[in-house]
Amino acid sequence: MVQRRRIALLSAVTVAALGYLLWFTPFLGVGTIEVVGARTVADDAIRSAADVPVDHPLLRVDTDEVAARVSGLPDVATADVTRSWPSTLTITVTERRAVAYHEGGGGIRLVDAHGVPYKRVSEPPDGLPRLELFDPGPADDATRAVTRALASLPAELAGQVVAARATTPGDVEFDLTGDRIVRWGDAHQNTDKARVLGVLLTREGTAYDVSSPELPTVS
Repeated sequence: MVQRRRIALLSAVTVAALGYLLWFTPFLGVGTIEVVGARTVADDAIRSAADVPVDHPLLRVDTDEVAARVSGLPDVATADVTRSWPSTLTITVTERRAVAYHEGGGGIRLVDAHGVPYKRVSEPPDGLPRLELFDPGPADDATRAVTRALASLPAELAGQVVAARATTPGDVEFDLTGDRIVRWGDAHQNTDKARVLGVLLTREGTAYDVSSPELPTVS
């Protein structure tokens, strides 16, 4: 009986000591913060936003809070944070990709495929179309229709778009180089519309209508 009590006491002390080491000391603390997926955002900027001190107990890192802080960076769309024992914290990010820019009272801002104006820039970037909407945002159906349509374009077509607009989600239009216009319609069948538009642009014309990709027109 005495021996069993000693074993139980020793086990309890061992568990308590291990818990103390993991929770309150640098033992198995954060030694490395690995960043995955960053292309335009510097790794150091992501580590700074994460705000996790070296040697902070890995078990005590709130991964959701760290992900939220990193996602607050303008160029980061999503962040996922995981622990890798014994001492690595891995931050995997998905960066935003600009499909257009908008110029308004807030200056020039990049807009991503979800309609989010996420970053101010000093001048319009080369190769991005102008978004001709009054107040673009992810809650606006017309904005989302335009940006989804733009995001569906292959590079060779996207490079020809100089402006994009819509007054409703169903009347998306693009201005192309060479004073040409594309009537895209709604943001459905985007892949089919992009494929058909690529073929239509080999023909002479100034107006290309792919709103119904089964019955496109050139005029």
